[in-house]
Amino acid sequence: MNAESEEATLWLLYLVRTAEGSLYTGVTTDVQRRFAEHENKDKKNKGAKALRGKGPLQLVFKIVVGNRSAALKLEYRVKQLSRAQKEQLIGLSTDLEEFEKWLQGK
Repeated sequence: MNAESEEATLWLLYLVRTAEGSLYTGVTTDVQRRFAEHENKDKKNKGAKALRGKGPLQLVFKIVVGNRSAALKLEYRVKQLSRAQKEQLIGLSTDLEEFEKWLQGK
């Protein structure tokens, strides 16, 4: 994949809830594929180590955020939020402008 096509690829930010209620934040270009990897359905251990053995998992939030750089920046910001703030985030609209406005207030 060249740099031009990588920039054209849409990236998403997502949150997964574990069986014990913990929230995991990640970014990807394909949420369904990545979630399946986290669930380890393909038995290839491509999911995050933080989620292994913590199922069943539930995808609770996803939002298209643009390019990889924007996704990584938003992922960092979300990971800095408290648990209560992440729970609020889950209830938000998936409109990027509204999401970023909400983050500005945090």
